[in-house]
Amino acid sequence: MRYEFRVDGHMSKTLAKAFPELEYVVAADQTLLFGPVVDEAHLYGLLARFQSLGLRVAEMRRLAE
Repeated sequence: MRYEFRVDGHMSKTLAKAFPELEYVVAADQTLLFGPVVDEAHLYGLLARFQSLGLRVAEMRRLAE
């Protein structure tokens, strides 16, 4: 499974390193992170990591394979 996460604001390179399994692109007022998600536990782990870093996930969606 591949997912895309849209996070409010511009993430620094240092902060993006907290998600080594995801690629990222900074866009207008948001940062897009995308990549493989192994299973449901991995997905919830990513969401918990976003939350623990104080990042607001504005949108999350599963991408076509």
